[in-house]
Amino acid sequence: MARPIVLSNGELHVGINKYGLVHDFYFPYVGLENHAAGKHLRHLVGVWVDGSLSWLDNGDWTFDFSYPHHSLIGHVIARNKKIGIIVEFDDTVDAEFSAFMRNIHVVNQHAEKRDIRLFLHQAFVVGDARSNTDTGQYLPDDHAVLHYRGRRAFVVGAVDDAGHAFDQYAVGLFAIEGHDGTYRDAEDGELSGSAVEHGRVDSTLRFRFNIPGHSSRRAHYWVACGTSMREALYIHKQLQRQGLHRRFDVTAKWWHDWLRPARKTAEKLGLGYSESFLKSAMLVKSHIDKRGAVIASTDSGMLNYWRDAYAYCWPRDGAYVLWPLIRMGYKDEPHRFFEFCRRSLNAGGYLMHKYRADGALGSSWHPYLHDDGVVAPPIQTDETALVLFVFSQYYHMQNDAVLLKEFYEPMVMPMADFLASYIDEHTHLPRASYDLWEEQFMTTTYTTAVTYAALLAAADLAEIRKDNDNAVKWRAAADDMRSAAEQYFVNTQRKAFYKGITTKPTGEVSPDETIDLSSVFGAFMFGLFPVDSPEATQAIATVEKIMKTSPDKPGFPRYEHDNYRRSDEKSLGNWWFVTSLWIAQYYLEVGREDDARHIIDWARDSMWPTGVLAEQIDPATGNEVSVAPLAWSQAEYLSTMLDTITE
Repeated sequence: MARPIVLSNGELHVGINKYGLVHDFYFPYVGLENHAAGKHLRHLVGVWVDGSLSWLDNGDWTFDFSYPHHSLIGHVIARNKKIGIIVEFDDTVDAEFSAFMRNIHVVNQHAEKRDIRLFLHQAFVVGDARSNTDTGQYLPDDHAVLHYRGRRAFVVGAVDDAGHAFDQYAVGLFAIEGHDGTYRDAEDGELSGSAVEHGRVDSTLRFRFNIPGHSSRRAHYWVACGTSMREALYIHKQLQRQGLHRRFDVTAKWWHDWLRPARKTAEKLGLGYSESFLKSAMLVKSHIDKRGAVIASTDSGMLNYWRDAYAYCWPRDGAYVLWPLIRMGYKDEPHRFFEFCRRSLNAGGYLMHKYRADGALGSSWHPYLHDDGVVAPPIQTDETALVLFVFSQYYHMQNDAVLLKEFYEPMVMPMADFLASYIDEHTHLPRASYDLWEEQFMTTTYTTAVTYAALLAAADLAEIRKDNDNAVKWRAAADDMRSAAEQYFVNTQRKAFYKGITTKPTGEVSPDETIDLSSVFGAFMFGLFPVDSPEATQAIATVEKIMKTSPDKPGFPRYEHDNYRRSDEKSLGNWWFVTSLWIAQYYLEVGREDDARHIIDWARDSMWPTGVLAEQIDPATGNEVSVAPLAWSQAEYLSTMLDTITE
């Protein structure tokens, strides 16, 4: 399920689902410890009027989503014509405090005065734990509800415009021992006042409003988060004292300040693109933990159907996500990411498959031992190479000698030494590792291209450091790869690049003829083959011939017959925004601006009104597939738009 609105301050990250409900609640890391992941953990909102209760996810409501303030403050309008009620939400995560805040506007559309009761429900599995050991308590001195487990505490408070707190509450059990949850207690318009429970605990608050015809009332709601009850209560009291209006103003100003480089860039794009550009920049920022991890996606909807979700830091994704920020002049986010990578670097000089936001290894399906007896680290070599390459770009953009002093010996040298030594003795190409799609163990054109560029970049850095021996060594390894690529990766029969090759211990090479857009993109983007070379030109023509289903449908799959999340077995695969925008970048590089704009406009028009892009589109239905937002999709849109700027 998409998250049309995401909110974050680099420590607390909240995802709002298509019903306007809180459905992801990460703390204290972006992407780690989701305290509200699961089908039963939507934080329900309901309106009781005329003797019946209507929850926002019951199918009777329609929704509009936006980020109207050039800040990560979401606006949701929920309309229910059957009962004549509109509920508006202004939502944000405080820029300075770890607090989720909602200003709620309840509108009576009928002409007569009505008794309208607003119910606000919260269900946590604190610590993302599967044991039933949470506690929920009403705090009479603070007129709030506390949810806690161990070193995680959430204090829920709410007041109306007059400063009066909620008038009823209930704390109870859900999803265990036959209990649905305290939201059931609200069905008669009244709450029981149960003050404490332990196990799997939820809670519900109530406001009772007597609203005249065509009038409205407001409530201000928050969840203050801490690693202790004391910390959470401190934030709670700050919100009570300062009021949510002030905290919204502080947060809006913070985002306006952060967006300055992006706004300066957006002014060069034209009105048709500036809004989507700024929204994508904010969405990218929302996925960056303040300690450096760049999370692929915080949309936990896949957990309902798959073994795991995307709430990890893939070093490759992180480098691609940060590249447009680097180009716009942002400093802090890239620096922290490279610090994260330096801390995470394996002793062998390579980065692993993926990481949790706290730096621990993420789950993986890649083995050390393969069927043919080959033993190799379970890695994707391109992840190490891309981080190294993008770091070099960051250094040259900043031109700060301190960066090399800080990163050259502990990160650049071991990475480059690994890439220069992890070479197949027969082909002089990188040894087999998993491809960037995490599926096949081989030496790919894409990985070779990124490794080639990374070694040249490292050699340039070595020359700046007057490390001439390493400069020569790394450049020589890159040159050997470049020569070998012409021999092994050009498929003259199909006029394309091979996806990759598999090399047996005897040196015998077996090519994979699959047309893969990463091979084409890697070859021209990282200089393995010049963009105007016959090989690159023919490869693009082959892609267009085979992958483009019709002139008016600009999407491209990752590769031929990609079956990941594919609904129609006869199709070549779902359209990915990442690969489609790669083709747009090629078009811009060779002067085919109209073709590029066709893809760019399709991507922009496929966004939610909030700018959210999914990972994939089903070509048969036009529906989004997999997670939304995907930080990499947002970043490739930014990178492509940056490529349109020619001044």
